[in-house]
Amino acid sequence: MSSTYTSLHYHLVFSTKHRRPCIDETWRVRLHEYLGGIVRGLDGHPQQIGGFDDHVHLLVGLTSSHTLKDFLRDLKRTSSQWVHDELRRPDFAWQEGYSAFTVSATARDDVARYIANQVEHHRSLSFRDELIQLLQRAGIEYDPRYLD
Repeated sequence: MSSTYTSLHYHLVFSTKHRRPCIDETWRVRLHEYLGGIVRGLDGHPQQIGGFDDHVHLLVGLTSSHTLKDFLRDLKRTSSQWVHDELRRPDFAWQEGYSAFTVSATARDDVARYIANQVEHHRSLSFRDELIQLLQRAGIEYDPRYLD
């Protein structure tokens, strides 16, 4: 039995290229399910996936052997290819960057509820304003030029 124990949970957020509102509600759930399958295929643990027409949020558990940038590169590349092939949307792309926030074991349920409520949440708040709130809450400095 291994003597390594970890609790490595992340709230991951990334948007479509140029924040284009192209994730249509008719296939949004399928995309979220596919993202969960990719996470499992990469030996991660999807705990909640949600989003709106221009971005996604994922709560995932990763192992100590994962490299966050490699995990996200593979997740975005594979899901983008699926949208091209399965949904026949060759112009679909994810933004280059991402946001990642660590999540404590005691906060996971709250983060999962937040992610599950994305559609309702974005009836009154833009993704840009949401991202600013997340960055500020985490104490992350940012350059507003890179938020559009």
